[in-house]
Amino acid sequence: MWSVDPLELTIEERDELERRERAQTTAHRDRQRAEVVLLGADGVPGSHIAYQVGLSKQAVCKWRRRFLDYGLDGLDDAPRSGRPLVYGPTERLVLMAKVTEEHPQVSSQWSHSELATAMGEAGIGISASQIGRILAADDVKPHRVDGWLTRKDTPEFWERAADVCGLYLSPPENAVVLSIDEKTGIQAKSRKHPTQPVRSGQPARREFEYVRHGTASLVAAMDVATGKVMATDIDHNNSVTFIAFLEEIESSIEDSLAIHIVMDNGSSHTSKATRAWLADHPRFVVHHTPAHASWLNQVEAFFSILTRKLLRRGEFESRQDLVDKMLTFIDHHSTTAEPFKWSYDAKRAAA
Repeated sequence: MWSVDPLELTIEERDELERRERAQTTAHRDRQRAEVVLLGADGVPGSHIAYQVGLSKQAVCKWRRRFLDYGLDGLDDAPRSGRPLVYGPTERLVLMAKVTEEHPQVSSQWSHSELATAMGEAGIGISASQIGRILAADDVKPHRVDGWLTRKDTPEFWERAADVCGLYLSPPENAVVLSIDEKTGIQAKSRKHPTQPVRSGQPARREFEYVRHGTASLVAAMDVATGKVMATDIDHNNSVTFIAFLEEIESSIEDSLAIHIVMDNGSSHTSKATRAWLADHPRFVVHHTPAHASWLNQVEAFFSILTRKLLRRGEFESRQDLVDKMLTFIDHHSTTAEPFKWSYDAKRAAA
């Protein structure tokens, strides 16, 4: 039976090969080649090595021969044919520095052509298409931006959040809990050409062009216990209209009930006139949401329903048409409304 002599390894070579075999950062191909040599040094037949390592018999013979001829250096890849790398680490570092640390003189963000011009001014001639390939390989996207909002992790934030959440989860007796806010700048738009109805295999088709008919604003109060909504349109979002809405709320609720209202820190809610009116009406108990936490105000969830079910695809011939359809939607919603199932507990989150 044909066989080959075991490979001879020095202590240093064996230590290095075993290190490559163990290290988690070793490339898969380098680990396979190290295993081939180590198993060959232990006298394992080539066919067994091929099966154990996952290579062909020809590949096992190749790496044994490369090791015999060149030692550990023979386990590296041979130089590849083709055009050599034109833009080396220095040029790439200059490009990445411009993308991540500098800004174009006129535009708000870099384009590939602007980067090519800037690189040329730095003495590095490179095409816009090559810049695109380099950036894509490093997953760098200068044309995109992700936004975020940082809130302060202060005791006041958690105190307010716990107060509002506690009000939702355990509302007080002999009281009504209302979530109040405004929705402003709602556009009344109609399509320039009629929308085509849905057909089998084809969704409704809406022409892109539209006609503006002005904007409308709402102020709404949602009863947290029932989910019913009370709303009215407003011409201006100021303390005058907000106080008028509070007076409308007061007249619609029994005198024996306290009125707890959850609202944000908008200017109409915290103005001197609003605070004075609330001080003169002690049955109103105010609970302000923390800054940058409007999602704690449940009426925002209703505004989302209004947007999805009416405003996003609705067509309105005038501002008054928009107002009428919104108020009709709200009246209909209140006939079948149910309270939201609130489960978020600020005390647990702050723990």
